[in-house]
Amino acid sequence: MPSLRDQVGVELTESVIGGHSYGGRVASMVAAETPPAGLVLLSYPLHRPGHAEELRSDHWSNIACPVLLLSGDRDQFARIDLLQASAERIARVQLHIYPGMGHGLQRVADDVADRIAGFARSL
Repeated sequence: MPSLRDQVGVELTESVIGGHSYGGRVASMVAAETPPAGLVLLSYPLHRPGHAEELRSDHWSNIACPVLLLSGDRDQFARIDLLQASAERIARVQLHIYPGMGHGLQRVADDVADRIAGFARSL
């Protein structure tokens, strides 16, 4: 978290931060402490594969900024029913699920980029 804070610097509250997998988890923990302008979570690692009982979303209810959450419905790190239920803890969230996609979203990269650009423009 300190590395991300240092990288973004004093403009954190005016920036859109985020990342893929663990990078998104770190960004979400930063956003729970200091709200950025927006947060983008790609393939968020909600739980370890095979351990859906160990959710990594306790801090989500502290996220006050708008959030774009993109995930595949076959992601072994995020069972979709649990991801949808956990996303309800975020006050302002846009959730998009990609059918047939796992933890990587490379095959839908153009759509991912378009959604991120639209999200950032809307802030």
